[in-house]
Amino acid sequence: MGIDADKVDEIINAHVEVTDALKEERDNYKKDAEQLPTVQKELDDLKKATEKNGHDPYKVKYDALKEEFDQYKSDVSAEKTKAKKDAAYRALLKEVGISDKRIDAVMRVTDTNELELDDDGNVRKADDVKKAIKDEWADFIVTEHSVGANVSNPPANTGGKKYSSKKEIMAITDSAERQKAIAENHELFGF
Repeated sequence: MGIDADKVDEIINAHVEVTDALKEERDNYKKDAEQLPTVQKELDDLKKATEKNGHDPYKVKYDALKEEFDQYKSDVSAEKTKAKKDAAYRALLKEVGISDKRIDAVMRVTDTNELELDDDGNVRKADDVKKAIKDEWADFIVTEHSVGANVSNPPANTGGKKYSSKKEIMAITDSAERQKAIAENHELFGF
């Protein structure tokens, strides 16, 4: 044929590679064909079980997983709703004047599940809820103002000794008595 010896070797090597690849592919198909009766038997068994029991085992698994997922979604939704209700109730507690130190204690014993929220996340009938908070938690409401002494009617002098100088007061050795004398004679100290 007039082909070089080098080219003949290349052609033979290429032919061997192709043949070996085809043999390997044939062997894989042969293995798969040998497993076919086992797979067919499993399929027939599943069909018989489905006909016998009246339900598909995969459908049962699917339904169980779907129910579990739906329950999970419901739980997550309930947690989000509870968090919104808790936040709205905390805001009402602050508005009413409950001490910041006591808000957590009030939240631990309060069931916010019965609260109704509007579309904006605010508590419905907030005035009624505030009134209930004031009635129930009155001891925790902080009063911001204090009443001073009646200036038009000052307290009576308790009979403390009047000192005439600062030196006299500073000479007192008992510190409690000296503090009392300073308080009673504050005008000598400029306050």
